[in-house]
Amino acid sequence: MRRRDFISLLGAATVWPSSMHAQQPRQMRRIGLLTSSGEADPEAQSWLAAFREELRKLGWAEERNIEIDIRWTKADVALMRRFASELVALQPDLIVTSSTSATAVMLQHTRTIPVIFLLVADPVGSRFVASLPQPGGNATGFTPIVGSLGGKWVELLKEIAPRVARINLMFNPPSAPFIDTYLSSFRAAASSLGVEANVAPVHDMREVESLVAAGASNSGLVVIPDAFTVDHRAEIALLADRYRVPAVSWSRSFAELGGLISYGPILVDEYRRAASYADRILKGEKPSELPVQTPVKFELVINMKTGKALGLTVPDRLAALADEIIE
Repeated sequence: MRRRDFISLLGAATVWPSSMHAQQPRQMRRIGLLTSSGEADPEAQSWLAAFREELRKLGWAEERNIEIDIRWTKADVALMRRFASELVALQPDLIVTSSTSATAVMLQHTRTIPVIFLLVADPVGSRFVASLPQPGGNATGFTPIVGSLGGKWVELLKEIAPRVARINLMFNPPSAPFIDTYLSSFRAAASSLGVEANVAPVHDMREVESLVAAGASNSGLVVIPDAFTVDHRAEIALLADRYRVPAVSWSRSFAELGGLISYGPILVDEYRRAASYADRILKGEKPSELPVQTPVKFELVINMKTGKALGLTVPDRLAALADEIIE
């Protein structure tokens, strides 16, 4: 072999492994997602779509450099425990949880894998983090509810339904250990408006119907956002309509499903913001150093059709403030 040919061959041999290395696929990263929603829930699907879309904008694409393992639980705590164990066994790079109950279960299974939580009302009181500015530990995330909303919901109901003399605050105790977050503002607003405040725990849909039916004459209903009430929001809205009870909850889907009013944070925005935290953690930042964030956007949705069916006239002031009116 001529010397020139040998040098050319040697050069190709030394370049070839480097070229092949450059063509190797990126390391595949894995995210586990534990949600209290059911897979058939269209709102939950829209949240997940927003999370995926924002991840793509940040350079993370499924089947290219990231896998997302999703577990849907439909507010079933036993399923949460089983699926939390499954996700931890997969040893993902991080886990996203949706709801207080799902987060509580997950943090019982791991205190090492990074966790980003969503839809958690009181992460400090629930002992998920040490404080909002400095979470410590392996968890951080987004708390979409502030305690003052308890009073805001009362004010909205009284303004749109002035004849209401009693307001029931409905929640599911196993799903809402954070209920105290709302009670002070709820009771204060009711007192200032001359309305009786009734704290009403429910454990199943039979108790929900009993509560709604009992308030058919002069009561309003505040539906606290917990895993149970969110999963059953369509049924609760239907019962409120059937018994002609003005009702308010936090998610726009409650009004879209026939509830009178929804007022709360724009939940899909929370999932977009969560993707930015996922990106930062996948790139090496620690949950303990990422502050828990509170809502930046709220929206008021009024179902005018429901209002008319209840014999209510929506005040011009409220109509002007609404982000959306459902005719």
